[in-house]
Amino acid sequence: MKKLALHWKIIIGMVLGVLFALLMINFDWGPKFVKDWIKPFGTIFINALKLIAIPLILAALIKGITDLKDISSLSKMGTRTIITYVVTTVLAVSIGLLVVNAIKPGDTITEETRNELVEAYAADAAAKQEASQKQKSSGPLQPLIDLVPSNIFEAASNNRNMLQVIFFAVFFGISLILIPEEKGNTVKKFFDGVNEVILKMVDLIMLAAPYGVFALLAALVVEAPSADLFAALGLYALSVVGGLLMMIMVYILVVKTFTKKSPLFFLNGIAPAQLLAFSTSSSAATLPVTMERVTEHLGVEEEVASFVLPVGATINMDGTSLYQAVAALFIAQAFGIELSFGVQLGIIATATLASIGSAAVPGAGMVMLVGVLGYAGIPEAGLALIFAVDRPLDMCRTVVNVTGDAAVSMMVAKSQGRLGDPKVKEWDDHYEDVK
Repeated sequence: MKKLALHWKIIIGMVLGVLFALLMINFDWGPKFVKDWIKPFGTIFINALKLIAIPLILAALIKGITDLKDISSLSKMGTRTIITYVVTTVLAVSIGLLVVNAIKPGDTITEETRNELVEAYAADAAAKQEASQKQKSSGPLQPLIDLVPSNIFEAASNNRNMLQVIFFAVFFGISLILIPEEKGNTVKKFFDGVNEVILKMVDLIMLAAPYGVFALLAALVVEAPSADLFAALGLYALSVVGGLLMMIMVYILVVKTFTKKSPLFFLNGIAPAQLLAFSTSSSAATLPVTMERVTEHLGVEEEVASFVLPVGATINMDGTSLYQAVAALFIAQAFGIELSFGVQLGIIATATLASIGSAAVPGAGMVMLVGVLGYAGIPEAGLALIFAVDRPLDMCRTVVNVTGDAAVSMMVAKSQGRLGDPKVKEWDDHYEDVK
């Protein structure tokens, strides 16, 4: 095992987890054994990653901003980051609409299957609708209000409040730049030290990554719906996955064009973060690993990664926005609803804004999808049609979210002249040093 790269160890853990679960479901006591004695280790692994997400954002953002030592540099980098994220999100939604219009997966759903799905997942759909209604009842400027926390300690107590933590960190970092350097040195050194400690914690947690993903995949298999429902939704799932693969190809092309780095270099560098994103379905939980891979293996300087990646984990949800576009049209097709070109253009805008507001946690995209359905006049009960395959697709779209963050960080770093050679040529050397 020592000679294998980390991403191969994670892949082996995933495969063994699936095979173990397939074996256990043949015994009456097997599924309960997996849920009681295997799944908790996966939960502990995710919790360990989430544990350091907020401290990492605080320390990394403040360190990154103060290292810039210039408000104009921060403004320029921030503007480029936001614009690039919005452009890639619009592109992702457009790809989703093209795929679903070409394949028309909803036309294959029979009325009998549709009724079966609606009945089986009515309670889940109702819960997501209720969560969405709470958001709708707020005023149009509520997202702006929610951006500014009234208590930073309360905001930092919940990973769903990452935007509030980012706001505080940026505000704090800018203020630290504006005071005399001799007065701010102690504070800056403190956050530099905290950042180093958090990164070392990432190294230690990643020692358990193969075992954590083993437990997560085993639990996913034993808790999955019946194969019949998966088969009925197969074309929809293939449409989503096909669109997501196309988006990854876009990232590879963009990285190749703007940074002159080879696709193999990019994919090798980000592979462990992609595999972890697949296992956890959470951009927030994957963020510590994404930052480590981007800085140590893709050559992005810490000043850039510390700003671009936390922001991306919160507002750049290309995979989620693509999924929302495909899901909305799939449900419309299943109910026999024709959507005009104008409505589909509106879906691009709505899905883009909705993805920006999605929390970086599993299942958040489903809540935001309710808003997209409401805009297009599609029955919200149609959510029940896609619940059976939502979790595996959530895993896939999180991979795209994380890959997009890494690609944009490389582009921004290149534009700022802050993209160099990787600090660590091989993960194994770094990994063995930690051990």
